[in-house]
Amino acid sequence: MLLRPVFTCWLLLGGSIAARQCRLVTQLIAGNSPQAPFNNSTNVPSTPTNVSTSQPSQAASPNVTGTDPSPFNYGKDIIRGVNLGGWFVLEPWITPTRPRCLQNHWDTWITQDDFAAIKAAGLNHVRMQVGYWSIPITSADTNYTTSVSPYIAGAWPYLLRALNWAKNNSLHVILDLHGAPGSQNGFDNSGQRGAANWGEGSNVNRTLDIIRFITENLGGMIDVLELLNEPVGYTPNIGSIIGQYWQDGYQVVRQTAGSAIEVMIGDAFLGVQNWEHFLLYPQAQGVFMDFHEYQIFNYDQIDLSLDEHLNYSCPVADTLTSYANSNLFTIIGEWSNAVTDCATWVNGRGVGARWDGSLQPNQPVFGSCDGWSGDMSTFSDDYKTFLRKYWESQVEIGENIQGWVFWTWKTESADDWSYQKGLEGGWIPQDPTDRMYPNICS
Repeated sequence: MLLRPVFTCWLLLGGSIAARQCRLVTQLIAGNSPQAPFNNSTNVPSTPTNVSTSQPSQAASPNVTGTDPSPFNYGKDIIRGVNLGGWFVLEPWITPTRPRCLQNHWDTWITQDDFAAIKAAGLNHVRMQVGYWSIPITSADTNYTTSVSPYIAGAWPYLLRALNWAKNNSLHVILDLHGAPGSQNGFDNSGQRGAANWGEGSNVNRTLDIIRFITENLGGMIDVLELLNEPVGYTPNIGSIIGQYWQDGYQVVRQTAGSAIEVMIGDAFLGVQNWEHFLLYPQAQGVFMDFHEYQIFNYDQIDLSLDEHLNYSCPVADTLTSYANSNLFTIIGEWSNAVTDCATWVNGRGVGARWDGSLQPNQPVFGSCDGWSGDMSTFSDDYKTFLRKYWESQVEIGENIQGWVFWTWKTESADDWSYQKGLEGGWIPQDPTDRMYPNICS
């Protein structure tokens, strides 16, 4: 039995663009759970059927209805959101036990209840990560290879269901291309640890075709499309092409979806000042800069005292505010409460931590990881008090620009990184505008 569309995408765009975008929405059909082939094939239809909006093990209810969130006033309203890390792009420290059971993981790691809880926590956005291997592009969509080997395809129907869960809970969506062909950074969160080979061969052009496919097929279901996560612009083969890619990707989105989707780029680890006078009006419109802030991935930062971590955070707001006032709208799209790298495998699968000296020999050791990460039952009251201060100091960065998105909603075993556990433990407030330390950066 056909369901009525979960939301009315024809209100967003007219003509043939809307027709392409609506086809995914109107084909939401009651029946089987999302089909996720547990193989490396890319023979996934570009317009999947049997995408249930109810529990995956049950037939969709004919009474399911969507609540399309009110249009978001980007640039004026503050983005307050959370990342759904470790769902469609696995990271070993978020879900260390999951790689062997991907289909079940896609089905259960984030559920409709999570979207409801995110909304109840006063947040208005989710940032969702996807790897290129999960985009069912076919030879009809590109002149380049469609092979995703050795990755496992099949997450696409679960992504579609997730987008509808977001709409059902009046949450706006930032869709982030987290992994590109060849890897844009050589980090395991791009799908490949080691060399960053995205700039070689046809990888960039292939990525542009993937952006076009996403925009054509999901344009009415997402609010912001992030063209690529964390490219390493400090390497010559990436730095020499990333600016052109941002411009070309922007044009692809505008040609395909008009002005209905905001476009997000990143600073490519070069600092926002490297992107002065870039993609500004009238040459471009609706473009955001995404800046990521972590204080744990080098020894100088790990060595900071708790008060020094707070003092490190606050000046970032001045830098980003200055940039946002004269250049692009800016958000802090990834940041966390962690002050150590003690979360299991946060530095990579099977890799130790700087904090306790297990990362590499002959380096400073700062202490035991006990009580700094893991289960919050091991956190002292003083540490929880600090976590609240640290959360507020970093939220202030986002509140002074166009918004913030915390990394991440949940983890298996690192509560200092979890928004969900922060709410439970009390160091993250139920209302994200509530402040215990309102002048923390004064």
